[in-house]
Amino acid sequence: MQPVKIESLDQEGRGVSHAGGKTIFILGALPGERVTYVPFEKKPRYEIAQVEEIITAAAARTVPRCCYFGVCGGCSMQHLDFRAQVATKQRVLEDALKHVGRVHPGSILPAIYGQPWGYRHRARFSARFVPKKGGALVGFREKRSSHVTNMTTCEVIPPRISALLAPLRHLINGLSIPTRVPQVELAIGEDADVLVFRILEPLDANDEGLLREFARARGVRIFLQPRGPDTAIPLDPAHDTLLSYSLPEFALDLSFSPTEFTQVNPAVNAVMVRRALAVLGPQPGERIADLFCGLGNFSLAIARSGAAVVGFEGSRGLVSRAVSNAARNGLGESADFVHADLFKLDGATLARLRGFDRMLVDPPRDGAIEVVKALDEDSPRRVVYVSCNPATLARDAGVLVHTKGYALTAAGVINMFPHTSHVESIAVFDRDRQVSVP
Repeated sequence: MQPVKIESLDQEGRGVSHAGGKTIFILGALPGERVTYVPFEKKPRYEIAQVEEIITAAAARTVPRCCYFGVCGGCSMQHLDFRAQVATKQRVLEDALKHVGRVHPGSILPAIYGQPWGYRHRARFSARFVPKKGGALVGFREKRSSHVTNMTTCEVIPPRISALLAPLRHLINGLSIPTRVPQVELAIGEDADVLVFRILEPLDANDEGLLREFARARGVRIFLQPRGPDTAIPLDPAHDTLLSYSLPEFALDLSFSPTEFTQVNPAVNAVMVRRALAVLGPQPGERIADLFCGLGNFSLAIARSGAAVVGFEGSRGLVSRAVSNAARNGLGESADFVHADLFKLDGATLARLRGFDRMLVDPPRDGAIEVVKALDEDSPRRVVYVSCNPATLARDAGVLVHTKGYALTAAGVINMFPHTSHVESIAVFDRDRQVSVP
């Protein structure tokens, strides 16, 4: 195989090159490098390959910290310097806006990033009983495989949790149903570390004793989840079913259950909320809409500013949690929450989306296309869009700019998931092109 030069990284962290009239996506290669590669998937217009030999290494190449890098599917960019990761993600965002949405931000917001290691306070580990590998395995899935990585440490979760991976294997091996525990979910709050065991069959008394002893010895709480996420309950009834995290800048304390959605990186989340509020600019007396509001992460910070906020959310459970969090923080009078399917807007929801001064949108990976298409001349003068998918943000930005009369005032990345190719970002849209962004 002739060497090729890597031109860029794609949205999955793969090196991009061209050879023989095809685009070649090469795992493990970095921009500027000359490499040889071994294809493992061939299509008429492209190939996906693994780097074989690095002939000329990039200056930003670094030694991965994790011994499982390259096998484990949890990280894809540990071989790239941390600062260069942030710059790469900024380029991915700008390329998506340019090529998908045909838009250009008026300014680039400073990147938001935090600690590169031990940052994950949420994770979902697969568990599988493999006799030829010593029994239970607990870890992330392997790259391009349904197999579970044979790992005993993890660098992106807190060290005290990483130290539990090997003992967890021993624990599951000792249960009466070692083949019926497919998943262990991690949820860390400011007051407790929780492990949620997905169990496909009931435990016996000895199993419960083993779990209680593990929890006592390791300083964690254990929850059991026999069916969907809503069925998770504490093994010890004396333990509270809720965790919490705080946003000290806004004097907020938010509660959540171990299986409810919260951001995986609480330190970066706090900075993200600060940035979102700074660019949104809510003023006392204004009405603000927070779409896909979850349990109130942005809504309650907006309410703390003195504005009246209405949060829209598709999960009834999260609406209830947001209501309780508003009451918990003394904001029940200034924060209202509405259950609404924002992917299928009915007349009642469309009516409720009108009359707001500003809007914040924080959708899942599918984006908010139905919302942006529904905006009209009476829509908010400023929209702040927090995204976890550059492609759908760019698509929606194209609609906002080219058909709805907004300008893309500013955009920037949030490195919520260091060492992965996941790109979180924030974009600001204004009807008045003279408006500046703080």
